[in-house]
Amino acid sequence: MPRWFGFWAAALLGAVSALETVAASPPASAADSIQFEEQVRPLLLQHCMACHTGAKPRGNLSLDALKPDFTDAASHARWASVMARVQSGEMPPKDKPRLPPGEIQTLTHWLAPRVAAADAAALATQGRVVLRRLNRTEYENTVNDLLGIQANLKGQLPQDGSADGFDNAGAMHHTSSFLMEKYLEAAETALNLAIANRPKPPTLIKKRYSIKDGHPVRGSTESVYRFLEDGEVVCFCSSEWHNASISTFYPSDGGNYRFRISASGFQSPGKPVTFRVTQSGTALTGTSGLVGYFDVQPDKPKVLDFVRHMEPRTTISMLPYGLAGANTVNKVGGEQWTGPGLAIQFVEVEGPLHPVWPPESHRRIFGDLARVKMGDTNYGERVEVVSAQPLADARRILKDFTRRAFRRAVTEDQVAPFLAIFESRLAGGHTFEQAMRAALKGVLISPAFLFLTEKPGKLDDFALACRLSYFLWSSMPDDELLQLAAQGKVSQPEILRQQVERMLASPQSAAFTSHFVGQWLGLREIDATEPSHILYPEFDHLLKVSMIRETELFFGEILKNDLPLTHFIASDFAMLNGRLAKHYGIPGVDGWEFQKIRLPAGSHRGGVLTMASVLKVTANGTTTSPVTRGAWVLDRLLAAPTPPPPEDVPSIEPDIRGATTIREQLARHRSDPSCSVCHRLMDPPGFALESFDCIGGWRDHYRVTGNGGEVVIEGRRMPYHKGRKVDPADVLADGERFADIDQFKQLLLRDKPRLAGAMAAKLVTYATGRVPQPADREAMAALVTAVVAKNFGLRSLVHEIVQSGIFQNK
Repeated sequence: MPRWFGFWAAALLGAVSALETVAASPPASAADSIQFEEQVRPLLLQHCMACHTGAKPRGNLSLDALKPDFTDAASHARWASVMARVQSGEMPPKDKPRLPPGEIQTLTHWLAPRVAAADAAALATQGRVVLRRLNRTEYENTVNDLLGIQANLKGQLPQDGSADGFDNAGAMHHTSSFLMEKYLEAAETALNLAIANRPKPPTLIKKRYSIKDGHPVRGSTESVYRFLEDGEVVCFCSSEWHNASISTFYPSDGGNYRFRISASGFQSPGKPVTFRVTQSGTALTGTSGLVGYFDVQPDKPKVLDFVRHMEPRTTISMLPYGLAGANTVNKVGGEQWTGPGLAIQFVEVEGPLHPVWPPESHRRIFGDLARVKMGDTNYGERVEVVSAQPLADARRILKDFTRRAFRRAVTEDQVAPFLAIFESRLAGGHTFEQAMRAALKGVLISPAFLFLTEKPGKLDDFALACRLSYFLWSSMPDDELLQLAAQGKVSQPEILRQQVERMLASPQSAAFTSHFVGQWLGLREIDATEPSHILYPEFDHLLKVSMIRETELFFGEILKNDLPLTHFIASDFAMLNGRLAKHYGIPGVDGWEFQKIRLPAGSHRGGVLTMASVLKVTANGTTTSPVTRGAWVLDRLLAAPTPPPPEDVPSIEPDIRGATTIREQLARHRSDPSCSVCHRLMDPPGFALESFDCIGGWRDHYRVTGNGGEVVIEGRRMPYHKGRKVDPADVLADGERFADIDQFKQLLLRDKPRLAGAMAAKLVTYATGRVPQPADREAMAALVTAVVAKNFGLRSLVHEIVQSGIFQNK
């Protein structure tokens, strides 16, 4: 461990400690305490304490233990919640006596100025957002963009915590000496990839391969292939053990490689054949390890061209989708098989690709400084950067590097500590490059790199550029945005609007869709459970990947065209491919490629509520729970999360035998006073979704493993049985009844401003790193008013957020 590491670790932890100090409002006076005891506590005793006291208070809110101390963050938040619920009429509940207007006024008039004073004190001292560290994704993207490399650095860092559904929440970004060590290791990995110590690039591979020479085709004992002229091979089965690779391509050097795969459908008249390409060395979970799915037409060879970053000693494999099993084909033989297949003519590989040497990543740091031989390695000669004017070159390099790394203009004083590291290492006998590596590592583990530099009050142009860039790109600002910040133009409303449009049009904005949607809707949990192969034998990898892709494309379509965000509740179109369309029972769609499909009359699909991705992540592998799904609806679509259940209340165990229904099991919870206050809110949305099974398929009856009716599909007897009939009807907390998911959607659409407010809250949380606070009520209301006037457009909402004070102030 370098000696200078301790200096930067201590500096970083000290900065975190100082900047995370929580501001406090002035302590309560004796007069305040007397007023509370004489005017407020009697109201609470009369109207609230019966439910919100004791060992099992409703909603986990115990008012007898809540003190009028607004200097305590937890107490402040609870009092703010009490005030909001009383003002909205949510409390007391409708089945309890209402507070007279005069008593409501007494309570809110006492609370409002104290809550506001605590809010104002916190805003003035630290802003609404605490110090934010780059999360793992942002760190990896930032290092890669800074250095011009492609490095998997997330795997070297511990998992990020999350708050309010997002992992960029500043309050959950703890820092430790262990994390600092991991940052140092990641910085070394990144610099090793960026800096070229070879005198010339790795040997270029440029070769055409046939899968007949690879595994498992070459050694297969099953007759599932047909061998044609010029190395063309037809694959007739989709069994996993026949995942055909070009195993003779196994490069010793990592880097970007260009692949050209020539393939076509075979004996598949009128329909495309879909196949997947995977990369070895990474487990195939979700999209990890997946290059992609592709369609090829029958008898028309198509060359698929793509560039892929490959780790050393890895290769690619291809497997057709939806064909017969190997055992079935083997009984007939590949030469006689008359069913469809995938013909692969050849696979061409070229790489690693290096247009120039030293590569761009090296030149970003050292420019055109000379390199000389310093010895031999396993790769041959080793060269290092040298300098005739080491101190002058180090100062120039570090000033430019820190400017880009810190994402703002830097002073000589800010560069000085890193220059001191360089000078110390150089004086200790290290070479110019070795001393520069130490200084560059110092930059990459410094507070100014790892944290977003924001001061209380209005953000300066550099901080605003960073907030915008990490919102829409999950990475550092590019040169154009930094140049505008240096000119003081980012904060100009029209310039800011132009930059949002430019950034949303960039391919980098895919990060916004992926990371926001993945966390807002919980799609990152797609692999958390594996559906039972007995209850859901039709579930496969293509369906899972299609689920995720549908939701991302749907969000992208609404964002791109500024469609009303009410489409997230109910929409007359969906983004579908053949696999998902079959799953939804919608005819006329084939292959992997997605299309915007107008939903047929009577379809229960449309909106995220009925997407298979959402329905899967809100279920386990065997059964569904109205509680889980109902809580998801309240939190993700209405921004009204329910508190966790009391610790002594047991969870509901699923009954996959079908002896009891989930409605019968939940009746016990609804009868428990400590549970009913939340279950009357959660259960109805969950019951509305009971018509959808664990993988998002429509159902009229439950699937069970116990006694039930036999199920036969396309002549095949299923391993599960038909259970009891599904009952999706219920009553909302306000007394409105619905019969099914279609009626439930319409009830949600009655209050479009509430839906807009919920979406605004999620976007603000993701964009700023903190959920909206009580002090933000007026600003959030203004956002809703603005987006209502623009027909609830999602893109308009993004613009309004970026132009708002919430976004432009710390």
